[in-house]
Amino acid sequence: MYHTNAIVMNAAEEVVFEAAANLESWPSFLPHYRYIHYYEKGPVRNLVKMAANRGPIPIAWVSEQIIDRENREVRFKHLKAWTKGMKVVWKFRPLAIGVEVQIVHDLSFRVPPLAPVAEPIIGGFFINYIATRTLRHMKAHVEKK
Repeated sequence: MYHTNAIVMNAAEEVVFEAAANLESWPSFLPHYRYIHYYEKGPVRNLVKMAANRGPIPIAWVSEQIIDRENREVRFKHLKAWTKGMKVVWKFRPLAIGVEVQIVHDLSFRVPPLAPVAEPIIGGFFINYIATRTLRHMKAHVEKK
């Protein structure tokens, strides 16, 4: 499963990058995020439990986050839950009007024969919904600054 969500944010790239990298602040401006718990916290690597809602459905997962300032990426690797092994990359592309932000999800299903059933549920129902809301609310947040 390979899924990309993107949006253009009318804000400085550095402001957008830091908002994406600072998980601790996400629940304050992303209303669908219930909490972020840190197991390990550092300047470039964090181990976190992230919890969000997909409508009325609560979901949670454990991720390793890598903040790669040199390559301007925020990367996640899901370590537990249904999406174990999924790689998520936030990419930032400067434009004349702001910055295009992409969230790319890449998951090889552990049981390949179930992929045709699992992909629309995990990718379409959960990931697309949450990533779209995340980008829309982050856009509103950084464009206020």
